[in-house]
Amino acid sequence: MAQAAAVAKPPAPPRRRRASATPRRLPYLLIAPAALLMLGFIAYPVISVFYYSLQNYNPTKPWRNGFAGLDNFTHAFTNDPQFWDTLTFSAKWVVVEVGLQLLFGLALALIVNQTFVGRSIGRALVFSPWAVSGVLTSAIWVLLYNSQTGVTRYLADMGIGQYGTSWLSDPSTVFSAAVVADLWRGVPFFAILILADLQSVSKDLYEAAEVDGASRFQQFRNITLPHLKDAIVLSTLLRAVWEFNNVDLLYTLTGGGPAGETTTLPLYVANTSVEAHNFGYASALTTVAFVILLFFSIIYLRLSKFGGGDK
Repeated sequence: MAQAAAVAKPPAPPRRRRASATPRRLPYLLIAPAALLMLGFIAYPVISVFYYSLQNYNPTKPWRNGFAGLDNFTHAFTNDPQFWDTLTFSAKWVVVEVGLQLLFGLALALIVNQTFVGRSIGRALVFSPWAVSGVLTSAIWVLLYNSQTGVTRYLADMGIGQYGTSWLSDPSTVFSAAVVADLWRGVPFFAILILADLQSVSKDLYEAAEVDGASRFQQFRNITLPHLKDAIVLSTLLRAVWEFNNVDLLYTLTGGGPAGETTTLPLYVANTSVEAHNFGYASALTTVAFVILLFFSIIYLRLSKFGGGDK
């Protein structure tokens, strides 16, 4: 009987082998080297800037180097009128540039979104300035604004203006000249993003609106703009940050002149660190710019309710 019971007893289920955790961790292990490199290239410079912003650090005056605390920030806000001048000009530059680029970019996107002969060529011409580097863009416009061989020379030949006129050295025209140069490269950025979003608008919405008797302007206001909201918010935010940090074009065109008329805060930081070798104070100005951009981005995204509404 005991032998029969032993035979009838079902065999114990085999033990399941514990699944190895390696396959689940494999994707993270594969991206770990790239993540560590990115962390090093991003985190280390940021931490270094914060560290040096609290230091007096000037390689040409090593006897003054040492911990400064908040003295650099105090000096910027209370004893440096050039800081406020450059910050005011940076705000003016961002508002004018981003506003005009959005306006012209939206208009171009609406135009090249239509069906017409040669649309592909038109799109290529509209988008081509964005493929040009900032340094090359600056070189092109330096030649165009050259008083001897540029636009002013040909205008003078037609009796408009005088020979030898330089728009980049005249305080009354330098801002407008710099704005036009940056518009040439910045407008395609908005046109590309807005056109990409326009492609996803359903034509049925426009057909239904036409049946209801809606005009072109009503269709644009009630269909196109609400659909483009997120694209406009994102593009304006990105472009505002880039324009605030614009250094290459203004440095090449005007060098911040004449008489500091076109000096932005990042350009002031560059001059303070590279020319004056005052890296501690430049780091403090960079930290202030970082806080300003971070605060502006958070407020702008909250007020615009980015990603919160359905198209």
